Amino acid sequence: MPSAATELTALDRLFAQCVSALESVLFYPIPLPDSEQGIPFLVLWLLIGGIFFTLRLGFANIRLMGHGLRVIAGKYKHEEGEGEISSFQAVATVVSGTVGVGGNIAGVAIAVSLGGPGAVVWIMLAGILCTANKFAEVIVGHRYRHKDHHGKFNGGAWYYLTDGLREAGYGNLGKPLAVFFAICCVAGALGGGNMFQSNQAVAIVADTYPAYAQYSWIIALLMAILIGVVLIGGIRRIARVTEIMVPAMALTYVAGAMVVLFYHIQDIPAAFATMFHEAFTLDAAGGGMIGALIMGLRRAFFSNEAGVGSAPIAHAASRNIHPVREGAVALIEPIIDSVIICTLTGLVIIITGAYLNVDGISGVALTNQAFASVISWFPHILTVVVLLFAFSTALTWSYYAERAWNYLTGERYVKVYYLLFCTLTLVGGFTQLGPLVTLSDLMLLSMAIPNLIGLYLMSGMISRQVKDYRTSLKPKT
Repeated sequence: MPSAATELTALDRLFAQCVSALESVLFYPIPLPDSEQGIPFLVLWLLIGGIFFTLRLGFANIRLMGHGLRVIAGKYKHEEGEGEISSFQAVATVVSGTVGVGGNIAGVAIAVSLGGPGAVVWIMLAGILCTANKFAEVIVGHRYRHKDHHGKFNGGAWYYLTDGLREAGYGNLGKPLAVFFAICCVAGALGGGNMFQSNQAVAIVADTYPAYAQYSWIIALLMAILIGVVLIGGIRRIARVTEIMVPAMALTYVAGAMVVLFYHIQDIPAAFATMFHEAFTLDAAGGGMIGALIMGLRRAFFSNEAGVGSAPIAHAASRNIHPVREGAVALIEPIIDSVIICTLTGLVIIITGAYLNVDGISGVALTNQAFASVISWFPHILTVVVLLFAFSTALTWSYYAERAWNYLTGERYVKVYYLLFCTLTLVGGFTQLGPLVTLSDLMLLSMAIPNLIGLYLMSGMISRQVKDYRTSLKPKT
C-alpha cells in the first residue's frame, strides 16, 4: 500500500502535468512563414483582437486619445453622473493592477535579454495597437454595469457577456462564457494577484537587506493586513489609495530612469537606432526580427492586460455618463504601461549595456544592475518601488476577484473571500511558488478567451456607439 507521502508526490506530479498541458495549449506556437519560431496562441489571439478593433472602430482608439486626456483633466466634470469613483481614479486603479514587477521591470529585462533591443520597439507598437482591445471592453463594461441594492455600481465581463450577448442574439452563449470568465478571474487572482506579489516583495527585501532576510516575511504579513483593511472599504477606498500611490510610484521610477538617461544623454540617439535596427532586421539578437517581435508582443500584451477583461471591472464604477467617453479614458492605460514605463526600462537596460553582459542575471536583477551602474544606491529605491508595485497590484486584483466571487456565490460569502485572499497573500511571502502560481497566471490569461469572443460578437453595437459619440463631439453648425 503506497504511503501518504508517495500519494502526495504522485498528486503533485499529476498537478504539474496538468498545468504544463494548459500552458502548452495557451502558448502553442503558431508557425510563422520563413521562421523556425512560432508566435504563442494567446499572443496571436490578443494581437488579432487589437488589429480587428482598430480597423472596426475606424482608428477611434488613436483619434480619441487626446479626448481621453481632456476627460481625465476634468474638462467634462460638470457632466458626471452616478458612480463611485472619478475617471482619474478608475485609471489609477487599473494602472495599479497592470504596472508591476513582472511586466514592467523584470519582464522588459527578460524580453531584451532574449529578444534583443528590438523587442522594446515591438512593446511600444503593441502597446499602441492593444489600446483598441481596452477601448472596446471598457465601453461595454460601462454600458452594461449593474446597480446593486446598496446603490453602488458594479461591472465586469460577466455582465456584458450575459446582457450584451443577449441583446446581440447570443443569449445561450453569454452565461457559460460569463461563468468561465469569473472562475478564471477568481482562480487567477488567488495566486498571481496576491501570492506572487507578496513573494516578490519579500524576495527583493531579502536580497537588498540580507542581514534582515529572516524577518522579511513580515512584509507579507503587513501586505495581508493592509489589503484586508482597504478591501473592506470597497472600490472607493481602493481608488483613494491608488490615486495617490500610482503617481508616486510611477514618478519615482521615471525619475530614476531619467537620471540614468541624462547621464548617458549622448548615447540616446545610438540606443534608439539600435532598437529600431534590430526590430526590423534579420540579424537581431534572439532569433532576428521574429524573435524581437515575439518577445515584444508577448511582454506588451501580458503587461497591460488589454483584452483580458480586467479593466472594465474598475471602470464600471466611474461617474462618467457615456460608455465611449469612459473608453477614451482607458486608452491612456496601455500608453502609461507599455509605451512609457516599459520603454524607459528597456532604454535604461540598453543604454547602459547591461543586456550585453547578463552572466546568468535576468529579470529584476538585470534592471537593478542597469540602474546601479549609474546610481549606486538605486537598489534601495527599487526595493521601495517594487513594494509599492506589488502592494498596488495585489490591492487591485483583490477587488477584481471580489466582484467575480460575488457574481459566482453572492454577497453572503464575501467574508470568506476576504479571509482566503489575505491568508494566501501571507502564505505567498514565505513559501516556494511552484505550479500553483503558474496555474493562477494561466487562469488570468485565459480570461482573454471568453472576453474577446464576446467583444467580437458585440462589435457591431460597439461600432455604432463609437460613431454616435464621435458625431456628438463635432461642433454644431
